[in-house]
Amino acid sequence: MARPLKRCVVLRSDGRQQHGVAASCLRELRHKASGILAIDKDREPITLVLAEDGTIVDDEDYFLCLPPDTKFVALAKNEKWPSRSSDSGTTWLSESMDEVDSAAEKWKQLARQLKDDLSNIILMSEEDLQVLIDVPCSDLAEELAQRQTKIQVLQDTLQQVLDRREEERQSRQLLELYLKALKNEDSLLSKVAESETVPRKEMDVVDTGTSSTSTSAKTVLSHKILTALKEKPAPELCLDSQDLELVLKEDTQALALALRWDKQKAEALQQACDQELSKRLQQVQTLHSLRSTSKGKKTLPLGDWVSSKRKK
Repeated sequence: MARPLKRCVVLRSDGRQQHGVAASCLRELRHKASGILAIDKDREPITLVLAEDGTIVDDEDYFLCLPPDTKFVALAKNEKWPSRSSDSGTTWLSESMDEVDSAAEKWKQLARQLKDDLSNIILMSEEDLQVLIDVPCSDLAEELAQRQTKIQVLQDTLQQVLDRREEERQSRQLLELYLKALKNEDSLLSKVAESETVPRKEMDVVDTGTSSTSTSAKTVLSHKILTALKEKPAPELCLDSQDLELVLKEDTQALALALRWDKQKAEALQQACDQELSKRLQQVQTLHSLRSTSKGKKTLPLGDWVSSKRKK
């Protein structure tokens, strides 16, 4: 009785072109792989290895136990499996975009978000916006199935959003410097006035409870978020909406300890994050409201949205 055919995928180690092959046994698979991959006769016999980790498949029973659509790399005579780590060497072999962690593929995931709903621009972090701006226009046009002229307008819009956040950050920095200068001036005038009225009066020491109080509270925020909160001016503009929600949910005391700030400064940071998140959500709601009242009450396609943007 003839064995049933098993679906397999074969490819070479130095290329990304894949071929589907059906074979009933390992010998038949080797023969078909040699032909479809155009491997010379003088470079046979070939060796088949699993594409995910380089395991040599030379046992017929083992081959039969493998699931359908298993990927095999065909190695010609005297050819060896390239030494790659399991994390980096098989990344380009994966067809599932959800399993790809490389930075080169991140922009495609972000592009999908824009394709689903352009209002996601508002919710993206500055890093995500910059990734999409840096993508070649032709590649992004192909991913979104739009003309390059429209994609150029889209990338210009992303740059405007990024520039606007930078302007907001600079404005807040100037305001903070101004308020700090006023505070220092008031403090100096207050000390001068006190020295003139009661020069020998001792100042009362107020225990804020922040220096000696020990706590076991721990933050659940990632190192990346904490670094942005501590080092970036106006960090609420750098984070995406999900990270802003995590900051708001964090205990104020734990956040202050993690950042080595006083509790008042941590509260001010959470208030700023709350305001930024509320503003973004309000913008999204406004955009959706405008779409619902548009002609036909349908979501505006990407192509039409970019065309209307250019007309403006």
